[in-house]
Parts: sequence; structure tokens; C-alpha cells
Amino acid sequence: MKCFVWIAVATAVTLTGCIGPVALHEAVLGYDQTISRLETEMLLLNIARAHHNLPDHFTVTSAIAATFDYRTNVGFTGEFPEGADNVFSFNVGASAAENPTLSIIPVQGEEFTKRILSPIDEGKFEFLVFQGAPIDMVLRLMADGIVVDDPTGKFERFILNWPTRPEEYEEFRQRVMHLGWLNRNRHLFVGTLVFDEAVRAKLPGPPAAGEVIQALEKGYTWQSVGADNEYELTRTVKGRVTITNYDPGALSNAERQRLNALAAADPLNYVLVDIRPGYPGGDFPLFGAFKLRSLNVILGFLAAGISRVPELDVAPDPRTAEVVRNPRRTLAIHETATAPSDAVLRVNFAGKVYWVANTAWDRETFVLLSKLFQMTVTEVSGVGVPITISK
Repeated sequence: MKCFVWIAVATAVTLTGCIGPVALHEAVLGYDQTISRLETEMLLLNIARAHHNLPDHFTVTSAIAATFDYRTNVGFTGEFPEGADNVFSFNVGASAAENPTLSIIPVQGEEFTKRILSPIDEGKFEFLVFQGAPIDMVLRLMADGIVVDDPTGKFERFILNWPTRPEEYEEFRQRVMHLGWLNRNRHLFVGTLVFDEAVRAKLPGPPAAGEVIQALEKGYTWQSVGADNEYELTRTVKGRVTITNYDPGALSNAERQRLNALAAADPLNYVLVDIRPGYPGGDFPLFGAFKLRSLNVILGFLAAGISRVPELDVAPDPRTAEVVRNPRRTLAIHETATAPSDAVLRVNFAGKVYWVANTAWDRETFVLLSKLFQMTVTEVSGVGVPITISK
């Protein structure tokens, strides 16, 4: 009899050991998939809202806490009737219970301003291009237009990236296609300008050891540059982001400083571009800056493209040697009564289905849009009033 009891106990323990890890594995993956789907569908839902001229609204999940309760039970019963064989039975079981608590926070107030309404800065643009995103796709999505300057930085005109101005829109598309061609052929440089800043001064004598150490800790170096105790204090500076068809590192330090000064004259949501004659692609020159949009404007641009202001087919400029992809729409959002089974993403809103087609360009562009939303994430734990849902 004892043998049967120990077998039952061992069976229950084994069942618990199997159920516990499996339940935890499924729960973690399930939460991850759910949160990811919610964030992507929320982006598409806000495009649909913008299409109906309704305000944006975002909600983020700030915390998920779940407790798991694994239980086993072993039962033994017996009957002892007179004049009959004794009857025994065993009950062995295991169960798992889950109790999740989710905290969600509406993005509002200062958080909404920073994440949704503020223009995207040049650092995020540089990061996406550095990670391998096609520069023509990035600029079609992020740029509101191009400020065209003369070589001295004097404003000449603005090229708008909106189909409401067809001629400007066409030129914008041709410009970014040209940059895309240069980038694919490794003739484009996108990065931060690096140069040296120096200050000269006459001192009563050589700097003390402590002063030299303090300068080194702050990135400065001392150097004697002549007689009469004249010294130069130098530091390496990382400046603004530029797009060029030449290596800025090959320029002199003074030229890099001048270029950075021109870039620094604009806010951080402007990216200086300098496509010079005499270098690859220089027969289609451009000097100026791309003006980057806010996430709110990006969603509005995509919403307008559904039907109100559709984008146009644009042929590349003859000076652009090769164009691999040139879709009409930056991101095709469809509005229909039903969605095809192979739609990448879909949401229901105002009696219609809004969906993204299963094409390579549209999939990549939506991933890029999702990354932009993630890159605007700030600390949300102390923002707004959290909504806690226990289940």
C-alpha cells in the first residue's frame, strides 16, 4: 500500500513540474505578443482617426505583474464492505492558476507633447540610417520638405513633401531617390561632424599638473604653440548630422567647423545635406537641410494619403542612374469593408477596416514607423493617472 501512495505522490510532483514551466512559457510569450500587437494596431488606429479628422490618442502599458499558482493533490479512498473484497481508489491531479495585473497609462500632457507633437530630432534619423534603413524610405516618411540654401547658407526656397504641391512633391521624391541611389552604391556619407575646437591664451607660466589633469578629464589638451608662454587648449567636438556625397573627414578642420556652423544655425529637427559637384552624383547638386516631422504629422501625412490627398507616381531624375524601388505611396493604408486574409495588419474603425498590404515595401515602412514610435518612449511611470486592470 505504501508503494502505491509514493507512486501517486511522485506522479503529482511530476505533473506539477511539467505544468509550471509550460504555463510560464506560454504566458510570457502571450503577453509579449499581445503588447506588440496592441502597439502596432494603435499606430494604425491613429492613422484611421486622423483620416476622419479626429485627435490622436495613445495608451502605453507601463507594467505587467502576474502571479502563478501551481497546485497538486493526492487522494486515497477505500471501502470495506462485509463479505466482499475491499475497494480502493487514488486521485492524483495538478493545476496552474494565473492572476495578471496590467497597468496602462494614457499618453497625455507633457508626455504627449514630447512623444507625439515635438519634431523628431536628427539623432533618430541618423540612427535609423546607420541601422540600415533605406534613406529614401526614411526621408519619405520623416521629412516634411527640403530647405534649399545657397553655399553661404542663405535661404532660397522650400521643397514641400506633400502632394498638395505636385511640382515640389515631384522634386522632393526625385531628390530622395537620388540619395537612395548614392547610398546603395556607397557614395553617401551620413553621420556626425567631428572637429577640433581651440582656444589660445598667454599664461604667466606653464600650466600646473593639476590644471593639465583637470583639462584631460574634460576632454581638453594643453599644447605650447610658441614663445612667451602662449598655449592652446584643444578639444574634439561632435557636431551636427550631415548628409554628403564626400567624406567630411577629408575636409580641413576649418571647413568642418564652417559646415557645422551652417548646420547649427537650424533647429535639431533639420539635417544638413551637401551634394557637391565633382563627387559621385554631383551633377544633381543640393545644399540645404531636410526638415523632419513630428510623429503626429507623419500619421497625418499617411492618413491624407488614404483618399484625401493621394500620393503621385514620380519618375526618377535622368541624372539618377538606378532606382530599385519607387512605390507611389510612402505607406499604403487601405480603407475597405473587409480586409484580405494576407493583410499584414488590420483594425476596425468607424464601420471600415483599415489594413496594410503584404508587400515588402509596406512591411518595411510600417516597421520603420513602429521603431520611430518606440524611439520616442520616455519615462512613463510617473506620468498621468495609471489604469490598473486585475484579472
